Amino acid sequence: MKTELLLPRHRRAGAELTGGDAPFVLCFGAVPDEYRAAREGAALFDRTRREALALSGPDAAGFLHRLLANAVRTLKAGQGNRNLLLSSKGKVLFDFDLAVGPESIHLSLPPGSAAALKKALDMYHFSEKLVAQDMSDAHAPLELCGPRAAEIVARVASIEPPRELHAHVDARFGDAPLRVTALPVAGSFGWRLDAGPALAERLWDTLVSEGATPAGRIAHDCLRVEAGAAEHGVDIDDSIYPQEARLERAFSLDKGCYIGQEVVAKIDTYGGLNKRLVALRISHDDPLPAGTRLWRNDEGEWRDLGLVTSWAYSFVLDSGLALAYLKRRHQSAGTRFHLGDAQGSLGQAVIVPLPVRPDALPPTGDFEPALDA
Repeated sequence: MKTELLLPRHRRAGAELTGGDAPFVLCFGAVPDEYRAAREGAALFDRTRREALALSGPDAAGFLHRLLANAVRTLKAGQGNRNLLLSSKGKVLFDFDLAVGPESIHLSLPPGSAAALKKALDMYHFSEKLVAQDMSDAHAPLELCGPRAAEIVARVASIEPPRELHAHVDARFGDAPLRVTALPVAGSFGWRLDAGPALAERLWDTLVSEGATPAGRIAHDCLRVEAGAAEHGVDIDDSIYPQEARLERAFSLDKGCYIGQEVVAKIDTYGGLNKRLVALRISHDDPLPAGTRLWRNDEGEWRDLGLVTSWAYSFVLDSGLALAYLKRRHQSAGTRFHLGDAQGSLGQAVIVPLPVRPDALPPTGDFEPALDA
């Protein structure tokens, strides 16, 4: 698995890192300042751990269109989307950003998934004229969000940044190519900039000199949990249907057949989801581990009704906030739960509307946690 390319630079800057074989930045200083930058200025995130695939050849678009849950063949160069490869049972195997270029289709993936996705695609590759390449070593994205992000990107890239979700433009950073992509960053509208690994540190320093505030994983989680943005490998795995994780932006109901399409369409037509991702305010601000169970007295019997997948401190609510999967009939705003066990050994939780709406995103697929199943 890749590490953050700029870790030596971050260490020199005094950033606080995690341990282990693949460390990453928790924070660069005061987390409230990093969070405030995303709300009032521009927050900058090192996302160079992400991996990438590129598919080229005359059959690449048609091949992916037949397999993936969202459209590919109808996209023009410069457009893209969030996309999924599902299992035959309709559950999420891979979750990635897709971008169509003039000569290839680029997939940006969470850390550790490029080789596995390439292997999965190879299983369906027979006579199609295409080549799939692992481009992870050339992928070094940095991401910005916040009300000042657009002006900073414009100055650094010398272009007007794209405003259509998942649209990208190719610019220049000095004498080198720079790709600028509009997409959700930590649950809010933002931009991804990729000038390649050789220029990643210079690009980072330039963005900071133009006013971006370096921010780490803690602030990133605060932002995305407040916006209800599920993350693959944290809230999403191969046990989850896309509708359970509220991934309506990442699949299509009218593009025709794809792997898992019948299950996705059946859920849309008939419902029947056993669980759904919701937001819960926690009675304290101590961290909750992933997998914490949620209990409720249901018709005189204490029942285990769900589990926490993400936790963060909410600056809006001044309390802990969790994303959790809860069983149907128990997803309405105001519904209360005991955490950990029926005695509430880890505190209490109540379902709440999201404290922050995703900034400038189209309304389709909005996260609505306060729903009756």
